[in-house]
Amino acid sequence: MTLVSQAGPSYCIPTDISRCKTAQNVVIGMASNIDASKLKETPARFSSLSCNSSKTPKILSSESLSVGMKRGHQFVVAASPPTEDAVVATEPLTKEDLIRYLASGCKPKENWRIGTEHEKFGFEIGTLRPMKYEQIAELLHGIAERFDWDKIMEGDTIIGLKQEKQSISLEPGGQFELSGAPVETLHQTCAEVNSHLYQVKAVAEEMGIGFLGIGFQPKWVLKDIPIMPKGRYDIMRNYMPKVGSLGLDMMFRTCTVQVNLDFSSEADMIRKFRAGLALQPIATALFANSPFTDGKPNGYLSKRSHIWTDTDNNRAGMLPFVFDDNFGFEQYVDYALDVPMYFVYRKEKYIDCTGMSFRDFLAGRLPCIPGELPTLNDWENHLTTIFPEVRLKRYLEMRGADGGPWRRLCALPAFWVGLLYDEDSLQSVLDMTADWTSEERQMLRNKVPKTGLKTPFRDGLLRHVAEEVLKLAKDGLERRGFKEVGFLNAVAEVASTGITPAEKLLELYHGKWGQSIDPVFEELLY
Repeated sequence: MTLVSQAGPSYCIPTDISRCKTAQNVVIGMASNIDASKLKETPARFSSLSCNSSKTPKILSSESLSVGMKRGHQFVVAASPPTEDAVVATEPLTKEDLIRYLASGCKPKENWRIGTEHEKFGFEIGTLRPMKYEQIAELLHGIAERFDWDKIMEGDTIIGLKQEKQSISLEPGGQFELSGAPVETLHQTCAEVNSHLYQVKAVAEEMGIGFLGIGFQPKWVLKDIPIMPKGRYDIMRNYMPKVGSLGLDMMFRTCTVQVNLDFSSEADMIRKFRAGLALQPIATALFANSPFTDGKPNGYLSKRSHIWTDTDNNRAGMLPFVFDDNFGFEQYVDYALDVPMYFVYRKEKYIDCTGMSFRDFLAGRLPCIPGELPTLNDWENHLTTIFPEVRLKRYLEMRGADGGPWRRLCALPAFWVGLLYDEDSLQSVLDMTADWTSEERQMLRNKVPKTGLKTPFRDGLLRHVAEEVLKLAKDGLERRGFKEVGFLNAVAEVASTGITPAEKLLELYHGKWGQSIDPVFEELLY
C-alpha cells in the first residue's frame, strides 16, 4: 500500500500536453525516481517509444517536493499537490496527454534506478499497543531535529519528513513508511534501510517505542488502531465499506515492502509488467509473513495479500488485460480512466469525488466540481489510488510482498532487480510463463495467501517454480556485476524448503510461545 500523502510530484510541460503559467513562488518537483531532465515529448502512439526523442519540453523542477516557504526544517505544504497554485492549464487535457505522462517515464538502461519502500508498525514496548498520533508526531519531530530532516505539514499537523530524495510518511493507521531515494545498487538500498532504522530506533527507544516487521497487525482489533489526521484518508475510510468487506483492514492493519523499477520503452514496460504480474504470487509466497489476526492464527500465511481480494476490485487485482496483444500505455490509461475516483484537491481541501469518473473529469462533467478540468497533478493523484498487484506510474511498482524484518527488506528489491533488470533473466521468465493462462494466474493469486509455496501448480508445487525463479534472480544479479547476490540469502532457504516465514511463526506460536501472540513483538522487532 503506497498512499503517498506528502506533497507529491508535479510539473508543467509547455508543449503539446499543455501550455501553462506558474504562480509566483511555485516550486515544482518531479517523481522521486524520474530524472526531470529525461522527460521527453513523445508522439501519441508509443510502439517504438524510446528515451531518445529529440524534442525536450521546458520543465520547471526542484529537488523539493513541496510548495510553500521553507522555514528552518519545516515545509508548510498540503497533503497532496496544491494543483491550483502549481499549474494553471490554459488548454484542456486530452487522453493523449495522459498517455504521454506515463510514457515520459521511459529512460535508458544506464539511468535505471531502484526505489524501495517499506512500512512497519510502531508500538509501545510496555503495553504492545499501537503508537498514538501524538507519539508519532513526537517521533517525527525528534528524527527531524536530530538527523536534519525537513518536516512536512498539513496545516499545523506534522504528517511526514523529507530529506533529499527520501521521505517518511504515515499510512492511515500510523504505519511508518520509508520511501527510499532512487539508487543504483542494492548495496545502496540496504544501506539506506539500515540508516533509516538506526535513526528511527535512536529516537523511538528513548520514547519506549518499538517497531514490528510483519505484514498484518497481529494483536489489535480495528477499533484499537489510531486514525491519522490526513484529509484523504477520511474520504477513503468512508468509501471503503461500500466497495468491499476488507478495505478498512487494508488501510489500518497492513504493512508491505515494495520496489519501484524503471523501463526503457513501451515494449520494455510491457515485458516487465507481464513478468511482474505472473510472478507476483511467488513473491507473495516467499515473503508471506502475516499469519495472525486479533491475537491468534488467521488461517492464512499472507493475510495482507488476501485482504486485497476484497478491498475494492475496481482498483485491485491481476489485470488480465496486460497480457492482451494490444496492451500498452494507452490501454492502461483506458483502465485507469474507468477506476472510480476518490477525491480532487482544491484550495487546500479534499473534495469527495468517490465513485466518480476521471473520464467525466476530462470532459468537465465531474459532479463534485462541475465545469472544472483536471491537471496532470489530478491525474497523478488518481494513479496513486489504483492498487493492482503491479502498478504502472512512470515506473513499475511490485506490490505483492508482506512487510518483514530488515534482511527481507533488502531481499525483495534484490529478487525483482535480478529478474527484471537483466535481459536474459527477464526473457527466461517470459518464456517460462508464456503458456500460463489467465485462470492459472488468478488461481495462484487466490490460493497462495493460504497455501504459500505448497500451492499445487500443474504437475508439482509452486515451490518448484519458485526455486527456478530464484535461480534466475541470482543469475541476473551475478551478471549485473555489483556483488549483490547475497541479498537473496534471506529467501533462499524459503524457496529450497518450501517453508514460508509465516509457517515458521506459526510453529513458534504453537510451540515455544505457548499459543501467545505477544512474543512476536520481540521476534520481529527491528
